[in-house]
Amino acid sequence: MQPINPLDGRYYEKTKVLAPYFSEQALMKYRVLMEVKYLIALSSFGKIALRKFSQKEIKILENLYEKFDDVSYQKIKDFESVTNHDVKAVEYFIKEKLKKTTLKDSIEWVHFALTSEDTNNISYALILSDSVEEIMIPEINKIISELNNLAKKYKNLPMLARTHGQPASPTTFGKEMKVFTARLEKRMLGLQSIKIQAKLNGASGNWNAHLAAYPKVDWMKFTKDFINGFNQGRVSKLEANLITTQIECHDSYVAIFDTIRRTNTILLDFNQDIWRYISDNWVNQKPKAGEVGSSTMPHKINPIDFENSEGNLGIANALFEFFARKLPISRLQRDLSDSTVERSFGTAFGHSYLAYISLLRGLSKISVNENKIKEDLLAHPEVIAEAIQTVLRRENYPIPYEALKELTRGKIIQMEDFAKFIDTLKVTPKIKLELKKFTPLTYIGFANKIAGK
Repeated sequence: MQPINPLDGRYYEKTKVLAPYFSEQALMKYRVLMEVKYLIALSSFGKIALRKFSQKEIKILENLYEKFDDVSYQKIKDFESVTNHDVKAVEYFIKEKLKKTTLKDSIEWVHFALTSEDTNNISYALILSDSVEEIMIPEINKIISELNNLAKKYKNLPMLARTHGQPASPTTFGKEMKVFTARLEKRMLGLQSIKIQAKLNGASGNWNAHLAAYPKVDWMKFTKDFINGFNQGRVSKLEANLITTQIECHDSYVAIFDTIRRTNTILLDFNQDIWRYISDNWVNQKPKAGEVGSSTMPHKINPIDFENSEGNLGIANALFEFFARKLPISRLQRDLSDSTVERSFGTAFGHSYLAYISLLRGLSKISVNENKIKEDLLAHPEVIAEAIQTVLRRENYPIPYEALKELTRGKIIQMEDFAKFIDTLKVTPKIKLELKKFTPLTYIGFANKIAGK
């Protein structure tokens, strides 16, 4: 096989951790899981003709997904080659497996009163819940942890800030890292709070077939109980959507994708900042034995991990944005265009995950150049002009902003120039002493405290 997708080719060893969630085989396994859980729930319900299964029979059913393997998957694909319908193929697979067991009398209860979208939407809800909880959030939390470590370690390291790319009031390196961790932490709280909606209400969302068979049963309550039954031990929980068309509207999917997209955008921002810090020699990269940075320039150590991360985040976000535009829209009761889009979820997650591990690899290879950061800050003493003019405003000194503007704007000045300027001011000696205490290294506001939170 020659993959045309880099996630399954060049990057497969790095992204294969997502295969148990987003591969075609994984989708079939989740469909089997959903159908089996549904059949067991019907058996336990007690209000329909289906008999109650023994524990041994329940284990036979659970083994269908717990021991799902390549042979199981190929059997489903064989059925699909005839049916040209993937969910019906799953139904036939389960029925065939039960024919030689004590459950052979219950075969026609498999997929009872369901439409394929009942199976599909719950399967995808579980896929998203598991992959977000077990893969995506832990990896993002690793980034948060690394950035928090940098924030604490360098909370007191004064650094030149830049607004519009120009020298601005000083900050600390740690505080700049803390900004990113705070943003990411908010997104993770939001991601964990999203409930993934799922439906189990038949071909047009009205439980028509369920009620035709058992008109006195509260199928809405059954649906809620069944879907809530998946939530034990889950952080990313499912929630029954009782008002739908044939398909679940995918709005909660979009909420997840938008939150990951916003997280990715924050990381894009970080990648570009750290790239600039490396370019300015404020952050150094540790050379790795055997690696080269250029096919012609031997000296180079390129920030390729952060660049790789940036590129993959861009691809992922383009897909997430498309999902958000596409998935909530379906003609009338439903059209099938969402199905092929859902199969691309793993591509967006794969590029996101690849970006996260690339970023982490980049972080593991950097060191902060404290001397260079301080040197560049001290080369811009004009940044304390803000402090001086603000204190003079406090003292009701006439037009202090304009005075400092005349002294500093567009000019190269030294700390001695400020001392001479302060000496000319008509203020008390105490105020002059206060003004002369300002230096670029100490004029950092609450930056160190913010970084230490």
